[in-house]
Amino acid sequence: MFENKKILILGLARSGYQAAITLVKRGNTVVLNDSKKEENLDCEQINKLKELGVQLVFGAHPDDLLNESFDYLVKNPGVPIDHKYVLKAHELGIEVINEVEVAYRLLPEGVKIIGITGTNGKTTTTTLTYEIMKEAYGERVFLVGNIGFPLCSILDKVKEDSILVMEVSCQQLENLKEFRPDVAIMTNLSPAHIDFFKTYENYKKVKAKLFSNQTSKDIAILNLENEDVINECRDIKSTVKYFSSSKEISGCYVDDEAIYYYGEKVINISDILIVGMHNIENCMAAIMAVKEFAVSNEIIRKIISNFKGVEHRLEYVGEVFGVKYYNDTEATNIKCTQIALGSFNKPIILILGGMERGQDFNELIPYIKNVKAIIAIGECRKRVLEFGSEIGIPTYSYEFLKDGFKKCVEVAKNGDIVLLSPASASWDQYKECEIRGKEFKDYVEELKKEENKEEE
Repeated sequence: MFENKKILILGLARSGYQAAITLVKRGNTVVLNDSKKEENLDCEQINKLKELGVQLVFGAHPDDLLNESFDYLVKNPGVPIDHKYVLKAHELGIEVINEVEVAYRLLPEGVKIIGITGTNGKTTTTTLTYEIMKEAYGERVFLVGNIGFPLCSILDKVKEDSILVMEVSCQQLENLKEFRPDVAIMTNLSPAHIDFFKTYENYKKVKAKLFSNQTSKDIAILNLENEDVINECRDIKSTVKYFSSSKEISGCYVDDEAIYYYGEKVINISDILIVGMHNIENCMAAIMAVKEFAVSNEIIRKIISNFKGVEHRLEYVGEVFGVKYYNDTEATNIKCTQIALGSFNKPIILILGGMERGQDFNELIPYIKNVKAIIAIGECRKRVLEFGSEIGIPTYSYEFLKDGFKKCVEVAKNGDIVLLSPASASWDQYKECEIRGKEFKDYVEELKKEENKEEE
C-alpha cells in the first residue's frame, strides 16, 4: 500500500506535512503544492521535506501540475471540494483522499478506533472520551484527528492493541473512502459549513459517511433527541445504540438528576462540572463509547467529575468573590452563544461583541431571560449597545475587553455568572479567538490574587 506511487499533496499545514513525510519514506514520488509563497510557510517543515526529497511547488496552482501520471491526490481538508485539481483528478480517474485515509490504510491490524463527529459538541465529547480511555488503558490510547495529532504522525507508535480516539470533521469525512471506526458517534446535526458543502443536505450526507463502512459488528452511537441525526442515519448497517436527555430509553438517559446506562446509575448530574444539557449529552455519548471497552463506572465518575471542559468552550475559569467566570470565546456565532445562555439558570453578565459580521443579535432574545447586564465590546459594540437598550437590559460599551471586564467586576454580585460568549469573531482585535479567551482568563487570575490578599 502506497509504495512506488506518484502522489500530489494539495495543501501543506499539519496534515499535508505529515502525509508527505509518511509517503516519501515509503518510496513514493511525492509532490507537495501550496498556493502560499515559501517565505510565508513554516521553514522548518519546508527544510525537512526538502531533505526527504519531496518536490515542492509553492506560490500558485499551475494548470499543468496535475496530470494522468499521478496515482493519488491527497487533499488538505481545508481545500475547497471544487478546487480545480480536485475536479481534474475526478476527470482523470485519480483517487482523491486525505491524510486520515492515508494513515488508516497503513494501520496495523487489530487497532480499535472511536470516531466522533457532529455539528456541535464533538471536541468536548472526543476529549472526554480520550481522558476516560486514557485512565483505563494508559499508553495504548492516542488522541488523533481534527484535535490531537495528525494520524500519520503517530503511525510509528501505534501497535496492534492500540486504541485511537478521533474527532472527525466534515472536511475530513469528505475524502474518506475505506475508513471504518469500530465505534462511531454522531453528537447532533444542524446547518453549518454551507459555504463549503453548498447545501445542508450535502453537509448531512457527508457527516453520515462516518458510518458508511461500518457493519453490524460495529457500533453507532446516536443522539435520539436530534431528528436530523436519526433521519440521516436511518439506513446505516451498524449496530445502533442511543442516548437521550429527555426520556428513559434502552441505552443511556437522564433520570432523577443522574445519568443511567441501561438502567444502571453512572453519575449524578450535580457531580458534572461542565454546564448545560448539551454537555450532559456529550457526557452520555462519551459514556456509551467507553462502555464498549468495559470501562468501569468508578473511572468514568473520576474523570467526568473533574473535567472542566475544553479550553475556550464554555470553560469554567473559576469563582472569585462569589462570582463564577466562564470563558466561551470560541462562541464566534449566534448559535454558540444561544447554547451558552441556555446553560445557566442564574443571573448572567454577558460579554458580547467583536468583529462586525452583520450578526442578528435579536436571535438571542429567546435565550436572554437570565441576562442582567450586557458588556458590549469590539468593532460591533455600537450595535450591541443598541440591541441591549432596545430590549431593556443595562448595556455598557467598551472598545476593549480589558475595560469591559472591569465593568463586569463592578456589576457582578454574589451568585452571578460572568460569561464571555461574544457571538462574534475576534479578528477585529486578535489574531485568533483563543488569544481573547486567554486575556479573559488572565483577568480572572488577577482577580483571584486580589481575593487571596483580602483573605490573608
